[in-house]
Amino acid sequence: MTSTTQSQPSRRERGKFSLPSMPWRVTILYLSVMLLLPIVALFAKASTLSPAKIWQIATDPVALSAYDVTFTTSLAASLVNGVAGVIIAWVIVRYEFPGKKILDAAIDLPFALPTAVAGLTLATVYSDNGWIGALLAPFGIKVAFTRLGVFVAMLFISLPFVVRTVQPVLQETEIDVEEAAWSLGASSSQTFWRVVLPPLLPAILTGIALGFARAVGEYGSIVIISSNIPFKDLIAPVLIFQRLEQYDYTGATVIGLVMLLVSLVMLLGINLLQAWGRRYDA
Repeated sequence: MTSTTQSQPSRRERGKFSLPSMPWRVTILYLSVMLLLPIVALFAKASTLSPAKIWQIATDPVALSAYDVTFTTSLAASLVNGVAGVIIAWVIVRYEFPGKKILDAAIDLPFALPTAVAGLTLATVYSDNGWIGALLAPFGIKVAFTRLGVFVAMLFISLPFVVRTVQPVLQETEIDVEEAAWSLGASSSQTFWRVVLPPLLPAILTGIALGFARAVGEYGSIVIISSNIPFKDLIAPVLIFQRLEQYDYTGATVIGLVMLLVSLVMLLGINLLQAWGRRYDA
């Protein structure tokens, strides 16, 4: 009896190590099909070209201009949202006012709104005859169908990432710590820079990185609000689509490969920021 009881766990252990559990099998299968396989297919398609050909396509003047518009504008939009998003999160967490729940829910609108609808709405508002575009036109400022319009669209779609990453940290921050700093003679600016900002900084950087990654991959709204002209406001995702329309699958693959490599670098940066934030919290 005793020997039978002792032998049962050993069989279960052998079965446990011989075959992964169901959650592991689902995870491996799902990630392989949804993530790994498309990435491998992209690399396999690009590997049919010589390195010289890949470099020629990747560094084509039109492609370089598209990279510049995409990454520079995305970085500028994410940095602006890094400041505006913190202020908005601060207002939502620290103040009570009528319509607070509506404002809080409206932050997620760029998540829910189809990107094509967002582009159509922004193009309408910021065109020369739109509500805001008409006010800027007398000053010679043209938003729609320019690089500034690309910037506005990226601002719109990346704002929630900063607000939603900073908001939970602000909610957990004890106001007593700020009051203690004030009671010790610290000014408002000293309290912000030395007490409030350090715990928020990892969340702010993570939100900026996520917003930057989202802006780099945006297509639906920008294709409507920009003129999509090379060397003006053409972004890399739209350039890929234009190459596909011209049956230039090789060019689209190489540009897509460049975007993929940049995305992987961004994900590495996000993971490092999150690891830094966890170490700071510990």
